[in-house]
Amino acid sequence: MVTINDIADKAGVSRTTVSRVLNESGYVSEDARKRVLRIIEETGYRPSEQAKSLRLKRTKVIGVVLPKLFTETSSRMANGLDDVFQQNGYQMLLASSNLDHEQERRQLQLLESRRVDGIILTATNRDDELLHTLRDIRVPVVALGQDLPEVSSVYFDDYHAAVELAEHMVQSGRSRIGFIGVDESDYAVGVLRRQGFLDTMNKHGLEVRPEWMQTADFTIECGRAAFEQMTTSTTELPDAVLAVTDRLAVGAMQAAKEKGLQVPQDIGFAGIGATDMSQYVTPALTTVDYKYEEAGREAAAMLLRSLKQPNVEKSRMGYGLLKRDSLSY
Repeated sequence: MVTINDIADKAGVSRTTVSRVLNESGYVSEDARKRVLRIIEETGYRPSEQAKSLRLKRTKVIGVVLPKLFTETSSRMANGLDDVFQQNGYQMLLASSNLDHEQERRQLQLLESRRVDGIILTATNRDDELLHTLRDIRVPVVALGQDLPEVSSVYFDDYHAAVELAEHMVQSGRSRIGFIGVDESDYAVGVLRRQGFLDTMNKHGLEVRPEWMQTADFTIECGRAAFEQMTTSTTELPDAVLAVTDRLAVGAMQAAKEKGLQVPQDIGFAGIGATDMSQYVTPALTTVDYKYEEAGREAAAMLLRSLKQPNVEKSRMGYGLLKRDSLSY
């Protein structure tokens, strides 16, 4: 097996010079650099990643905390992260918070104890306990999906996405619009998307009925239950429902069909997320595409920059409105 000493002997330089060439650090004359690189190519030498990590005090591992490991959204973001990390010689160590705030904090601390070089946090909240934990983490952290104060963040334009979606509903002729949201501890999904909806309704002078404002968990079944609750306490039905996720919208749409309502003739639906299911349900669901893979790539690149030069960066991602048959008369 070829060693770094063999490379040094064949190139006629010191071991230190070879090390500087490999690590791209310190001064090496151009002639010596070329000789070392030529010998490396001729011998097929590959430096030990473990030894290199010890010298540089790097593990080449990035911790990633996801809300759920096997949802489509998490998978798409993880794929974007992996694209960039693999290209740069990093591996990912995945952990799940299972949408539990305390578990989210524990996973951050556990990953730091495993000596990862940095952490990507797909945050589900921005409460004081989380922010306090992040201040104590001694490796670079990038938040994905929430704009966290004093933390590098890649986030989505949740407010304006909800505004544009609600505006599309109004322009499609809908005026009695219901809403299915999530708990406000999730600021991006629970607060900003709700506020975008309310502001649009207020802009057009449309009534927001309390019984048509429902809060649910992130599941299809909860979307179904929310629609049931929305329509059992009133004689007049909404003519459209905006849900803050595709899963909630699909559950609500299924409940409407079971009541004998025609979609979109009697009632229209829209969600956010552009999941695969959104295009395969009948009728296809109007939704917002957040381009999660692209967001993952942006977060990975931001973390790699932070490893070289610590800094707080912010990046708000764009989105696209997908107009489909669930709202068309």
